[in-house]
Amino acid sequence: MTAAPYGRGRDGRRPWTAHGQMAASQRTALRIGMIGLGVISRFYLAALERSPEAELVAVCDRDPAALAGLPAHLERHTDHRRLLREAEVDAVVVNVPNDAHFPVCRDALAAGRAVCVEKPLATRVADARALDRYARERGLPLFTSFHRRYNDPVRALLGRLPEGVPVDTLTVRYKETIEEHAGRDRWYLDPARCGGGCLADNGPNALDLVRLFLGGDVSVDRVALDRDRLGVDRAARMLLRAPATGARARVELDWSYPGERKTVEVRLADGRADAADMLAGHTEFKGSLWHEYAGVLRDFARVVRAHGTSGTRSGPASRPGPASPVGSGPGPAPDGLAVAELVAACYTLADGAPEREETHA
Repeated sequence: MTAAPYGRGRDGRRPWTAHGQMAASQRTALRIGMIGLGVISRFYLAALERSPEAELVAVCDRDPAALAGLPAHLERHTDHRRLLREAEVDAVVVNVPNDAHFPVCRDALAAGRAVCVEKPLATRVADARALDRYARERGLPLFTSFHRRYNDPVRALLGRLPEGVPVDTLTVRYKETIEEHAGRDRWYLDPARCGGGCLADNGPNALDLVRLFLGGDVSVDRVALDRDRLGVDRAARMLLRAPATGARARVELDWSYPGERKTVEVRLADGRADAADMLAGHTEFKGSLWHEYAGVLRDFARVVRAHGTSGTRSGPASRPGPASPVGSGPGPAPDGLAVAELVAACYTLADGAPEREETHA
């Protein structure tokens, strides 16, 4: 297929105007480019195959072998910059190792593409802030994928909470054996590439759930990390609170847990308690991720649509307050920067060192 001119769609028009608004003629299925085909990519690919709102048109991975076996109609690239130059895409899903999130997202935003990036937004808080600022300046959606907020038992629990009765305490447990979940993506075990250990990688999903249940304004009180001989945090315990309500949260992370445990427990101010098991009803390993990533893609598509049709900035690029994310029900919208700042605050409290502010050139 002959590529259209840089940044233009099949009809020769740019998918985004100079102000980041989607051209009216492009408001059909979003054309998606997938950058990175690691262990999580199969869930994105399955969601894209079923989605009425998005169409996968191009894929990219540095390893040519990862591109084998994909549908013949897909454009294939081994350099994400070439995909951004040549592929007719409105948006990209960034699913590369954590340490590559910043440069790949920056390149995609510079090319005028809406971005959905796998959590965390970046491994350094300064890089997360730079991406958020750049997305605002460019007027483009920058959406961080926190897949656990789309988990059916989690959404059901959130929906069962009675109005007018505040949450007193929240406990989020996120425990697994990381070697089983990482598969061939061994970079998870390299703190320089992962951004740390369980706090850097699983922490964002758990902390996003804290924000979802307690509201966007959350602060960190105490943190304890257990590190192995290589310095990787294999377990973490965090205490947080919502200053506006006084609600407290406890987060327990474990990368050495035999088996898997992922739960949310809520105790209300009137003494009632309720809980959600994120793995309930899913006997297949990682089985819950199929519907969770369908939710991620659905919410991302709606954020992009709202951005393009209303001319307002929806989703994390606009730093929304405690309002509903587009299409995903009650609770604060997913905010990659807010969660990156919480992760940085946790490491600061645990290590007694300043936030890691250094950024890429």
